[in-house]
This record gives sequence, structure tokens and C-alpha cells, in this order.
Amino acid sequence: MLSVSVNGVEREAPRVERNLLSYLRFDLGLTGTKYGCGEGFCGACTVLVDGKPLRSCMTTVGAVAGGAVTTIEGVSGGDTLEAQHPVQRAFVQEQAMQCGYCIPGFVMSTIALLNREPHPSSGTISEALAEHMCRCGTYQRIERAVERAARGDV
Repeated sequence: MLSVSVNGVEREAPRVERNLLSYLRFDLGLTGTKYGCGEGFCGACTVLVDGKPLRSCMTTVGAVAGGAVTTIEGVSGGDTLEAQHPVQRAFVQEQAMQCGYCIPGFVMSTIALLNREPHPSSGTISEALAEHMCRCGTYQRIERAVERAARGDV
């Protein structure tokens, strides 16, 4: 059995070859991480592994053994807006979501970006989010949310 830290809790993962997305959603019940394309193109399945964004649909559980996986559930402090991660609050304040399906992936990549570069340029923001897809087309609002979070205006 493998050991994987998920949202700060050590877990046993019995199947090395299982993809991380299925393990999170079906074995652990963490459904905030979404299945989008299954090919790593859309970004809906993005989680953080040791603080870096990773497509969970393209990653096996074995590849993250011994690492620290953080899902969208792991960044929230509770159910109220005030308890949410500052990036989540910025997305709400900028009304960056319509259907919301893509947002967990965008939020996780934004957290990684701001941890790496607290005051990114608009070009850096666009580059960091370029591999994410939003079918509702709220890209401008998403970029404004990232800028707001970077300013600390949440």
C-alpha cells in the first residue's frame, strides 16, 4: 500500500496505477476536483502536489506517493464566504463563475501562481491560466479575480 497525504491527512492508496482524479473522487469522496476532458487539456482536474499544479486525470496515485496533495476542499476554511481562501473570495467578488465547473482548477492554479509570484503581471497571469478552459467564457472576470487576489483586495 502507498501512503499519500491528501489535504493534510495521510491516506492509504491500494492501487498504484489508478489515476489520482478517480482516487480523489470515488475513493475519498472529494468531488470538488472535476472530470473535464480526461486528457489533461481543460484543467478542471487540477490539484496541487507539493504546491505545484498538476492534472489529476493524467497522474497515477503511484506518481504522487509520499507527496502532499491539496484539493479545492483543502484550501477552504468553511462554508461561509469569510472562511474561504482569499483566491476563492476574489473569484466570488469578481463574479468569475457562471456554471462554476472549471473554477476549482482555476483556483488551484491561481493559488500556486500567487505562492510562486505574489504580484504577477497580466501576462504572467494569462500564461499561468492558458491551459485552462472555461466554456462559459468568463476569462476576463477570472483574470480580474486573480489580480484582485494578488492585490489582497478580498
